[in-house]
Amino acid sequence: MLPAATTHKRSLADVVPNCLDALAGHGNRMGLPRVQKAVVVVVDGLGHELLSSHAGHARTLARRLPHDPAIGAGFPTTTVAALATLTTGESAGRHGLVGYRSYDPVHDRVVNQLSGWEGLDPRSWQRVPTLFESAATRRVRSVAIAHPRYVDSAFTGAVLRGAEFAGAADAASRVATLARALGEPGPALIYYYVPDLDVAGHAKGVASGEWIGALEALDAELGEVVGVLGPRHGLVVTADHGMVDVPEHAHRIPALALLDGVRHVAGEPRCLQLHLDDAVDVEALADRWRASEGKRAWVATRDEAIAAGWFGAVDAEVRPRIGELLVAARGVHAYYVDPGDKARGMVGQHGSLTPAETAIPLLRFGAFAA
Repeated sequence: MLPAATTHKRSLADVVPNCLDALAGHGNRMGLPRVQKAVVVVVDGLGHELLSSHAGHARTLARRLPHDPAIGAGFPTTTVAALATLTTGESAGRHGLVGYRSYDPVHDRVVNQLSGWEGLDPRSWQRVPTLFESAATRRVRSVAIAHPRYVDSAFTGAVLRGAEFAGAADAASRVATLARALGEPGPALIYYYVPDLDVAGHAKGVASGEWIGALEALDAELGEVVGVLGPRHGLVVTADHGMVDVPEHAHRIPALALLDGVRHVAGEPRCLQLHLDDAVDVEALADRWRASEGKRAWVATRDEAIAAGWFGAVDAEVRPRIGELLVAARGVHAYYVDPGDKARGMVGQHGSLTPAETAIPLLRFGAFAA
């Protein structure tokens, strides 16, 4: 039996719509009170399980853990899909960013959704308006605080369009930029993105001293962030996904028989999306994968994954972007078609359906914590 993409009452898709309702003074499912400024802090890679097990290194965040239950990140648990879900309020099956590496049916190729957008229009490939664009119709200003290197990227154009981009390269500049935005008149929705924890996790793993140091630095930064909030400012801290450490012995190199008839490999090592030649019997290939890897991965055809709700409601245009066969790692495994794949150097990884990856925090501060 396939797992659900989430077992939580609320998801990442609910966060910004509820913040916009709070800015307008409307009732909302999260019970957020009316505010003049709403700040959404996104900590890349901060899973709820990781935060809970390392709460002693994050006192600012930990004080909210008893009060604020986890929410679901959506699927796949990868940055491109999750941030698009956050900023559109829609699942991957509607916004169309269905994986780190996604299949482009028009050009019969796989494209990297963070950096490989050549030939793709961010305004049509990411198919729905952002909530920043919607906020503008309510006369709510939106500001996106993120590293300056992201300002002109196609991914930024896809998921942050409608927001004023404010470049900030480190913690001090992020806090200062936030303080300026909070001091400006009128209502505002402020997106505040922190990549440092994810970087440390990929490079060294979530069991490393480097990751603990990054968590402590993050918590200190967020202590400063809370300190600049005014009485009519609400803040939530959330994440795009969690993370698990994948030891080298858990790297899986599929046998050639499992790749027979596979034309393209998309997705990520924790969740392969296989696109097949026309003549391939997908059910027969799925059976071979289950016989070999069924104890190490959930194996689902595209139809099965959609029926299980992994991608939410799936629009017809998005459906071909999803692999005809998905291999979502259980436990701490990861799959590499190329034994020389440079991604094998990553320790911390994500993309699959384990609770460590799907459960993320939603912690309330300032006026939202009242």
